[in-house]
Amino acid sequence: MECTVSWTGALGTRSGMGFVAETGSGHTLMMDGAPDDAKPENGGLNLAPRPLETVLAGTGGCTAYDVVLILKRGRHDVRGCSVKLTAERAAVDPKVFTRINMHFTVTGKGIPAAAVERAIAMSHDKYCSASIMLAKTAEISTSFELVEV
Repeated sequence: MECTVSWTGALGTRSGMGFVAETGSGHTLMMDGAPDDAKPENGGLNLAPRPLETVLAGTGGCTAYDVVLILKRGRHDVRGCSVKLTAERAAVDPKVFTRINMHFTVTGKGIPAAAVERAIAMSHDKYCSASIMLAKTAEISTSFELVEV
């Protein structure tokens, strides 16, 4: 797996903190920093997600992918899945994630709660590389709700 991240500056200028990531699979992702009122030259323009927001989003995508796949393989009638991630970071550099809660909402027909709980646990314990990596610095908790359609 590979990715190239290049500084774009702000709207084609060489100021600001915009970046574009080009993934090995041929996709692009924009990132930007937060504005810095104290030192505007060091801040971004808030034109795209922060780099660590993309880490959090990627983790959500990784675990939701697992949960859907595990439920589908179990022949459950899953119709939707979302996960809301809420994270806390350390107060000082490096400002790693220290706590992450993942709240899943799974929509389907006749899916037993135990199957959802098992799918989340399997993702968390065995399959989701991103959350397993982040668990080295962060306490990760999970919860879920099951919506019958």
